[in-house]
Amino acid sequence: MLKCIAATLVALLTTTALLAQDAPTDLERRVRELELRIQQMQAEKASAELTEMARQIQILTQEIEALKTHQTAPTAQADQEQNGLGAAASKVYRAEPGVTFGGYGEFLYQNFEPAARVDNADALRAILYTGYKFNDRVIFNSEVEYEHANTERNGEVEVEFAYLDYMLRPAFGVRAGLLLMPIGLTNEQHEPTAFLGARRTQVESRIIPSTWSEIGAGVFGDVGPVTYRAYLTTSLNSDAFTATGIRGGRQMGSQAKANDFAVVGRVDWKPVEGTMLGGSIYSGNSGHERNYGAKVQLAEVHADAHYRGFVARAMYTTGTIDDAAAINANNKLTGNGSVGEEFGGWYVEGGYEISAALGLTEASVTPYARYENFDTQRSVPNGFLRNPANEQNILTIGVAFKPIPQTVIKVDWQEVENEAGTGVNQWNVGLGYIF
Repeated sequence: MLKCIAATLVALLTTTALLAQDAPTDLERRVRELELRIQQMQAEKASAELTEMARQIQILTQEIEALKTHQTAPTAQADQEQNGLGAAASKVYRAEPGVTFGGYGEFLYQNFEPAARVDNADALRAILYTGYKFNDRVIFNSEVEYEHANTERNGEVEVEFAYLDYMLRPAFGVRAGLLLMPIGLTNEQHEPTAFLGARRTQVESRIIPSTWSEIGAGVFGDVGPVTYRAYLTTSLNSDAFTATGIRGGRQMGSQAKANDFAVVGRVDWKPVEGTMLGGSIYSGNSGHERNYGAKVQLAEVHADAHYRGFVARAMYTTGTIDDAAAINANNKLTGNGSVGEEFGGWYVEGGYEISAALGLTEASVTPYARYENFDTQRSVPNGFLRNPANEQNILTIGVAFKPIPQTVIKVDWQEVENEAGTGVNQWNVGLGYIF
C-alpha cells in the first residue's frame, strides 16, 4: 500500500512540475505536505491515515487534470468589464496564469426605405481575443478582427489592439502597445451585448471614430470609485480627412506616421453601483511632414446608468481642426467637400427590460429608443461651403432579445433626416454573441 501511494505521489509531483506555469502554487504546497505525512506514516504504520491520504491524492489528481484540460477557464459574463474593456475583451484579467481566448461576432441585415439603396446582409465582424497572463502583474492582451467575411471582396483583417500591461497596484499600472483610444462609450466597449441598437451610434462612428487605436504608452488605474487612463500615442493623419469626418485619419498601428504625437486622457466616476459619469479629451497635430500642424482637439462627456431593468446612456462631443484650409488644398477638397473646422454631436438612448412581465427567467427582452444629432461641418474655412447632408438627426426604435446574456438579437427601425432632405430610413436586424 505504501509503495503504491509513494509511486502515485511521484507521478503527481512530476505532473505538477510540468504544469508549473498553469497550476497554482497551492497544489504544489499540498503535494509536499502529503509527502511529509507519508514519510511519518511509514514509521507509524497508520492504516486509517493511509486511506485518507489516498482520498486526498485522488482529489489532487482531479484538480490537476482539470487544469490540463482548461476546465477552470472563465466564461465571459455579459455584465462584467475591467480595465476599460468589455466582458469578453477583459477575460484575461480574471483568468489563471496562461493563455486565454475570447471573442465576439456580429451579423447585420439592412433594408432601406425607400429603395434608394440596395438592401444587404453582412457578416459584419468576427473577433478573436487572445491573451496571456504571465502573472498577476504582467498581462498581454490582443484583438484580431475579421470584417465582412471575405478579403477578396470588401473584407479585411486587422489587429484592433495588442498591448502589455504592467500592473504595479490597482491604483497604478503601465500600458504600452497598440491601444484603443479611451474616448466615448463605445470605442473601448464595442461588443454587441454592451450597447443598444443593431448598429453603433453614428455619433461614435463619424464624430468619434469607432474602434480607433494608435500605438502608444501610458498609465491607468482604479482609485476607489474613480478610474482613469492617460496615453501618449501616434496621432491622426490629416491626409485622409474628408467632409464626412476624421475617421479616415486613424492610423491603427499600420506603419503609422510618427512626426506628430497626441495625448489622450479619460476619467470615470461611479458614485453608486450601475452608474457612471465621465469624460475624455484628445489633442494632437495631424500634419506630420506637412508644413502645417493640423491640430485636432476632441472632447466628450458621457453618462451610463443601469437600475432595476432601466438602461440609459447619453453623450455629448465636440471637436476642432486647425489649418482646415491647408488640409483642403492638400487633399484636393473643394466647394462643400471641405473638412470641418468645427464638428460635434450628441445622443441619448434608453431601454427597459420587460422579461419579468413576460415570465422569462434566463432570457431578456428590452425595448429601446435612441435619438442622435451630429454635424461633421459645423463650420468650414472661408471660401468653402457646408454640405447640409452632413448635419443629421437619427431616431432609432427597436427591441433587443437575449436568449442568454452572451447572445443578442436586435431589430430596429431608423428614421434618418438631414438638412438636405436626402435622408434614407432603414430597418436593421442584428445578431451578436460574445464568449
